[in-house]
Amino acid sequence: MTSLTRSRFLSCLVAGAAALAAPAAFAQQNYPDRPIKLIVPFAPGGATDILGRLLAAGLSDKLGQPVVVENRPGAGTVVAGGLVAKAPPDGYTLFLGASSTLTYNPAIRAQLPYDPLHSFTPLAMVADMGLVLVANNATPGKTLQELVALSKAEPDKFSYGSFGTGSSVHFGGEMLKTATGLKAMHVPFNGSSPSLTALMGGQVQLAVDTVVATTPLIKAGKIRAIATLGAQRLPLLPQVPTVAESGYPGFSADTWFPFLAPAGLPAPVRQKVEKALADVMADPAVRARLVDVGLTPAWGPGSVVTERVERELPQMRAVAARSGIRVD
Repeated sequence: MTSLTRSRFLSCLVAGAAALAAPAAFAQQNYPDRPIKLIVPFAPGGATDILGRLLAAGLSDKLGQPVVVENRPGAGTVVAGGLVAKAPPDGYTLFLGASSTLTYNPAIRAQLPYDPLHSFTPLAMVADMGLVLVANNATPGKTLQELVALSKAEPDKFSYGSFGTGSSVHFGGEMLKTATGLKAMHVPFNGSSPSLTALMGGQVQLAVDTVVATTPLIKAGKIRAIATLGAQRLPLLPQVPTVAESGYPGFSADTWFPFLAPAGLPAPVRQKVEKALADVMADPAVRARLVDVGLTPAWGPGSVVTERVERELPQMRAVAARSGIRVD
């Protein structure tokens, strides 16, 4: 090939590459120009679904296109996570993930259809949801320290319910046992409702569940709150001490919700979504609504999500190994 021919060949390659890149660049600059899908990995009606619909409505206003919620529950967010990981990284598929997606599932499942650190573009941290240790009204012991002492004296007497093996509340319960020395056998149920029904009926003496599920029963006097598992007291249950306040300093466990997109999201699109999310989460009405349903606004940039996963994933793997939590 002569130098002239080589030069023409290279010019054609450059021109072809530019021609291919131009439509992509145009699409990114004009994003969004059609409806956006927001995947929520839980069934309609719960606090997470409410969070997703609040964010979808706010993003619709900020981005000028409909943001349509699509509920894809299953396998502790694995179904939704796998779907989003395989979606085109064009900004038209977004994902309200959970700590289950990024820290619990990788700690207990040998095979996942996604990688927690490499399959997604983290866009923001949006909210936390508190966990609560609750007791049957007939269970002796009013404080956490009293319960721990009673369980050590009669280690076969106590059991605690959760809404499923490998769930956030299962991890929270096992972390609580390690930190306090509480002796209680884990009893998994298929959801909060059967777990808390078993608690009220005395089939289990204790349960760990979300503030959203437990608060109505606590306020109705049907179960008794012992301690909240997070670092701070919860707005819905301000009278209930934290585990740390109950004599076990440094303890903290909760569940949290990141906003994600498929890996490889172009920078211009990422920046538009991040800015829109920040504006939505700064809205006092949105923040007030989140508190009303039991969520704690916790906005932070995508880097906060990555840092939290890198910090917590090794911890959850250690909890799973120590407690024998496994889902195959």
